[in-house]
Amino acid sequence: MKRRAFISLLGGAAVAWPLAGHTQEPGRVYRIGGLHQAPADAPQHLAFVAELQKLGFIDGQNLTVHGYGLSVERFAEVAQDHVKAHVDAILCGGEAAARAAQGATRTIPLVVLVDDAVRAGLVRSLAKPGGNTTGVSILASELDGKRQDILIEAVPGLRHMAALVDPGSTTGVQAKTLVQSAGVRGVELSIHQVTKPEEIAPAIDAAKASGATG
Repeated sequence: MKRRAFISLLGGAAVAWPLAGHTQEPGRVYRIGGLHQAPADAPQHLAFVAELQKLGFIDGQNLTVHGYGLSVERFAEVAQDHVKAHVDAILCGGEAAARAAQGATRTIPLVVLVDDAVRAGLVRSLAKPGGNTTGVSILASELDGKRQDILIEAVPGLRHMAALVDPGSTTGVQAKTLVQSAGVRGVELSIHQVTKPEEIAPAIDAAKASGATG
């Protein structure tokens, strides 16, 4: 049924959600609440809506999707708004969004995209997350050391590198691990926070000013 396909697409765990077994209601409009910093026209969001459309869920007809282009500071507020609106599911981009959603509801299905949901304490395990949270752990932090190795090889004599970090998706622990990993390789690493596109160029300038060559 379309209802089951809808929830399955969101989290890959349809049987876990109480709503998944309900018969689709004629004329029903399904609602997805988002907690995302990226705008609605970001490539990943457009692809997501396109996949939903293939299953018969069309934004503006029998589906509404909202909650994009948010600042991290607004996550908790918007999560509460989603709960009050009785959305069918909440999509969370990053750990900060996931924690805000978990703080707002323990019943509405939460689909999170984070680095490591288990390490962050968002779920008990990837196989059996439990509660109302599921999603994708990209495990990007495990690749950080390899990325540093590649950069060190690509820039001979590299002794100072910089990292542009979005605090909404990268935790303090991840940033600290990144610095320590660089130190083991004999390289100093400086962290430069970026929360929106217009901050990228100034962050790069700051990285150059700090002496970073990679």
